Amino acid sequence: MKVVIASLMVAVAFVAAADRAEAKGCLKGAVVGGVAGHYAGHHGLLGAAAGCLYGRHRAKEQERQQQSQAQRRD
Repeated sequence: MKVVIASLMVAVAFVAAADRAEAKGCLKGAVVGGVAGHYAGHHGLLGAAAGCLYGRHRAKEQERQQQSQAQRRD
């Protein structure tokens, strides 16, 4: 339980330190990564950090796709 709480604290720290546009996907990814890391060998903090990075990556990809679709419509 301590690891899950610590993972959530790390996720909140990432969100607080990141710019609003960069925080998209980070919190959700950090929570999922923290839980997965916890159950995969008590590596919740590492999982939270990796989940945050992956969540941000996916959010940026989706934003690029939306921008390209909007440009095609114009």
